[in-house]
Amino acid sequence: MSKTNGNGHNGHDKIIEVKDVFKNFKVGDGEVTILKGISFDVKPGEFVSIVGPSGNGKSTLLNMITGIDRPSAGEVIVTGREVHRMSENKLASWRGEHVGIIFQFFQMLPALSLLQNVILPMDFANKYSPKERRERAMHLLETVGLADQAEKLPSMVSGGQQQRAAIARALANDPPLLVGDEPTGNLDTRTATDVFELFSKLVEQGKTMIMVTHDKELAKRVPRVVEITNGKITRDEFVGGATWTGY
Repeated sequence: MSKTNGNGHNGHDKIIEVKDVFKNFKVGDGEVTILKGISFDVKPGEFVSIVGPSGNGKSTLLNMITGIDRPSAGEVIVTGREVHRMSENKLASWRGEHVGIIFQFFQMLPALSLLQNVILPMDFANKYSPKERRERAMHLLETVGLADQAEKLPSMVSGGQQQRAAIARALANDPPLLVGDEPTGNLDTRTATDVFELFSKLVEQGKTMIMVTHDKELAKRVPRVVEITNGKITRDEFVGGATWTGY
């Protein structure tokens, strides 16, 4: 039986297709090419780490997948949508429903409680009734171990708790895809391990997870590693324990 994540994707589909993607940035009078013909696919339910030296295109690639940025050439198809062709309004709507993004520095709204931060994406998507939004947000905070901190402002809790709340927020609209750009980069080793375990549990439940990381110990535990060097994929392996070349 194929694995299904409850969002209409089965294990034989591709939730992400990146096809011969180039990305150029203007620098002064010239151009710098950050991504140089990147191609790879991800199936639903995969957990992928993207590794490589700084400044080699990892975060740029994530921005292509989430529609935050557009390729200079090539195609990006995510959850069956041609992300590179979508208008900004359609992208925002699509992203709100299909992609949960987790940042290194949490990006919680400081004037809102953790609970209100988690409710916010549901408000934007106009998803669920107000009562259901609150109930769902509380359930998600409970899932990440923060039910007793729900009414606190982000500044009143630790960095690890803020990142857990950010994961709950990313899950608010039940997206099939979670994307993390150095999501453990601002956490101590123990807290980073706890957050990683949460990611692993979400993948077991059918979510797809792509994570850029410099944390060599965590990267070793991700089933698939994609290494980017000089804007090209230099390794793409299913390892279950990646060998690490060090950056």
